[in-house]
Order: sequence, then C-alpha cells, then structure tokens
Amino acid sequence: MTQIGIGIVGGGYMGKAHAVAMAAVGAVFETALRPRLEMVCATSDASAERYRTAYGFNRATTDWRVLVSDPAVEAVIIASPQSTHREIAEAAFALGKPVLCEKPMGASLDESIAMVAAAEDAGAINMTAFNYIRTPASQYARQLIADGVIGDVTWFRGEHTEDFLADPTAPATWRTTGVANGTMGDLAPHMLNAALALIGPIKSLIAEVETVHTDRPGGTVTNDDHGQMMCRFENGAMGAMYFSRIATGRKMGYAYEITGTKGAIKFDQEDQNAIWLYQMDGPEAQRGFTKILTGPAHPDYLPFCQGPGHGTGYQDQIIIEAKDFLEAIAAGQNKWPTFRDGMEVNKIVAAALTSSDAKAWVNVTDI
Repeated sequence: MTQIGIGIVGGGYMGKAHAVAMAAVGAVFETALRPRLEMVCATSDASAERYRTAYGFNRATTDWRVLVSDPAVEAVIIASPQSTHREIAEAAFALGKPVLCEKPMGASLDESIAMVAAAEDAGAINMTAFNYIRTPASQYARQLIADGVIGDVTWFRGEHTEDFLADPTAPATWRTTGVANGTMGDLAPHMLNAALALIGPIKSLIAEVETVHTDRPGGTVTNDDHGQMMCRFENGAMGAMYFSRIATGRKMGYAYEITGTKGAIKFDQEDQNAIWLYQMDGPEAQRGFTKILTGPAHPDYLPFCQGPGHGTGYQDQIIIEAKDFLEAIAAGQNKWPTFRDGMEVNKIVAAALTSSDAKAWVNVTDI
C-alpha cells in the first residue's frame, strides 16, 4: 500500500465528513492508497488549529494557496463555499493534483464550465461529491434498471425535500442569500444527479421556482425556498421533480419512484437501507411491492458489515465516495461523477431557473 497526502479546504460540516472518511476508508475498503491527513485550511488560526487537532491532520493553515501548493498535499478536497471552488480547483489542476469538489460545483454554470475545462486540459483526476446516490440501495436500483429488470423506463418522480427553513420565523442566514445557496442550488442538484444516474440525460423541462418566506428576522431572503419541474428525458421517459427546504415534516426527503414496462422501484432516503421493487410476473393475486433490505449482496455494503439488514449511514456514503476517489487516483482513470457530470447538473439548474423566469419549456441543450 502507498500513502497519499490529503489536503481539505474547509473544516466545517462537510470538511469534517471528508476528514473522517479519509481516516477510515483504508481500513473499511483496504484501498491500495492509504490517505494521510496532511493539511486542513480554515478561515482563522483558531479554527484551523481546532480542526487539525480534532481530525488528526499533521498541519493547518488559513491560506488555501499554501495547502494546494504544498508538495506533501497530493490530492485536494474542496469543502468550502461555492464562491471559492473555481479558484482552488484551477490552482490544484495547474499542479496536476487530483480534486474532489463538493456540490454544487462552483457558484454558477459558467464557473463549472471553466472548472471542467481546467480539469480536462490538465488531464487530472476530478470528481464531484454527490454522496446520496452512493447508498447500496441506490446503487442497486441503478443495476436493476441497467439490467432491464423493470423493462423500459416510462416515468420518474423525484424529490429532495427538507424542512430546515419551514418555520417562517427562523432567522436569515447565509443560506437565505445568493442563488447558489437557494433550494435550486443547494438541494436540487442531489436529486438531479440521481435522475441523470438512474434514467439518463434530460432533454427538456418546464419549471416553477418560488420564494415563499421573503422576509425573515435579520434580513430579506434573496433566493428560492422551493421549486418544481416537469421534464422529458432523452430516452423518452416523462419526469416530475420537487425540491424544497420548507417541506414541513421532511428531514431527508431524497426519494424517487421509477415506473417501467415490466416493474417499478421506490426509494426514500429516510429509510435508506431498503428499496421497494415491483415485478410484473407471477399470479396477479401475489403481485405487490417487495421491500428489499440491503445487505452484503448489494454494492459497497459488505466492507461495512456482514449482516443483511444492519444498514449503513450518512457517513458511510462519504467513505464510499472517498474509496471511489482513491481508486480513480490509483488507476489514473476518472470515475463517475466527474466535474463534467457536476456541470451537467448545474446546466439543468440553470435551465430550470430560465424556464421559471420565462414560464415556458426550455431545451437543456440550449443552455
């Protein structure tokens, strides 16, 4: 096995998740590359040192340029605000270093396009951090669809709904300012990524995006609370999706239903260790959705646990993501989802916002 020095820009919620994942992934998956937590970057000396001590990094800095340029940092994870993504990624790619970047990739579609160009021009390993699609259950759903178990897909319904801003008296924060931090920039990308992974490219769409609580204690809301869209996939399937941060009662409503000519699939992240499968065979009286509990027979489950039904959790998704990133580096070959995949998600978000303003159908290829 070979050590690889990891630098993480940002030590907050996602920075911690990536640090924990990199500390654990070698033992869980027995990866050929074994991460060494080399350096963490935060905005102040105090927070940088606190993250270094808490997470086990060798060193800390308040300047991301120091982290990126350090020879001992051999791969960079970007877990800082979207407005910082492009500059950090471009600097890392200029040095040929692999980059794993949190979604949404960059503060705009134009930025993500530039980040893709930088990655591909450098020929460097690049990955966008979409973790929810990596659950064993959703990986299994992809297999079922690819293997034709439910036939040709005719319809997809997806949602990413949470209620962390459902209370209209909740104060204004950084989340209520700027398009990139709104529901379409923050939550929608996860389900759009799932739709692309499960069904394929989206050809056209019509969307409605809305701010429900325009004023909150401490400030005016400048981004969206929820949005809905209908779409047509390139394979002909119809689709409908809803995204919300004000969906009262929903805590992690990353859910989808897929209808095919021979069966159907249902999944809800709030019950992430189960998938529901309907197959149109056998006697009619015995047909119905079957609940399948994930276990060692499903993708990326066995390294965590030998017992079916025992389940995996949120942090395990990040560990699976870390494994994929390390395998890509070791093989010198990108693994899905790349920066280009992240850009495609941003393109659909831009199409949805354009459609909402125009109140009309939009072809995604026109964006």
